[in-house]
Amino acid sequence: MHPPSRIVFLSVPESLRGQIEAAGDFAIDPGIPIPVELAPNMTALDMEELSWEMILSGMIRVVADDPDGQDADYYRHFVRAVKPDIFSEFTEAAILKAKNGDFELALEILAALEGLFPRSPVVLLNQALVLEEQSEAWERAGLEAEDGYESAREAYQEVLDLDPPFPNGIFNAGFFFMKRRDFDQAKACFSAYIPVADDPEKQEQAEAILDEIESHCLDDAMFREAYECIRMGAEQKGLLKVRDFLERHPEVWNGWFILGWGLRKLGRWEDGVAAFKRTIELGGDNSDTRNELAICLMEHGDLAGARKALETALWEDPENVKIISNLGVLALKNGDDAEAARFFRTVLELEPGDPVAREYLGLNASI
Repeated sequence: MHPPSRIVFLSVPESLRGQIEAAGDFAIDPGIPIPVELAPNMTALDMEELSWEMILSGMIRVVADDPDGQDADYYRHFVRAVKPDIFSEFTEAAILKAKNGDFELALEILAALEGLFPRSPVVLLNQALVLEEQSEAWERAGLEAEDGYESAREAYQEVLDLDPPFPNGIFNAGFFFMKRRDFDQAKACFSAYIPVADDPEKQEQAEAILDEIESHCLDDAMFREAYECIRMGAEQKGLLKVRDFLERHPEVWNGWFILGWGLRKLGRWEDGVAAFKRTIELGGDNSDTRNELAICLMEHGDLAGARKALETALWEDPENVKIISNLGVLALKNGDDAEAARFFRTVLELEPGDPVAREYLGLNASI
């Protein structure tokens, strides 16, 4: 956002009062000054240059920065009277920005919207979803994403704290925790969703997930500890914990996946291959497993096997940049620079800031 110095306060000009009050039941209070945001090239306000955009932008920014300010409610009503469709307009704009990878602007738009509609369940959920998408994009690009995931977790917690409960928010929070392999929290979310479910299909899905968590003992404390250890870089400690889990639950594919993940991070490629193949045998045949298996096969020297695993993963998840990037790396290992270039350019189409694709395209002169 622009610094506070770009905001000036003034009385509503007589020429605009009638236009505003004609918008509905909103009444101008001449005693309350209105904030106006100066354009970047303006050093002072010329009343002839005053526009609705400057007035609304000033109010939106003031309310976003100080939602509990003395005149915040007045400014909210002012903006809504002048732009009654602002909720849908800003929501659509934020979603579009996030879809195009401009997460910071999407979050700025949503922060402005939250200032206008405090504690709106839809706004809070969209903030959580954008933070989650941003973190996933950082992770795909090989960047540090844990702080982002923590921000998303906090945003989802705000959604879960809403009273009355927001069913769609609870449902989405459940999937966030599932992807983070925090199955205990996921179980709590889906259990909370079922009594307030507003969609029969989602309710059935939530019940199926709860059955899976309970039948596979995924809320087991040792499983969670193993995942956290490996995620934080304590692979050896995590492997001990996951092996303890597998001794008690040898047929749970998630445990074998965590085992393979830890082995892969330690560079134990052959053992990793065995763990991921066991994961697939037990029902964990998905794009993540195939991608992890491919990395181990590639490093172990089985390039043909790695390609088969990656192609299977890509068929299931055709826009996953991690898989496409690994196909590029595999092409380079096979000496096919032209094919590698095609894969890395595809990665940049989906994720323009991807550092792996940029590095390979920049370092290989023939590409």
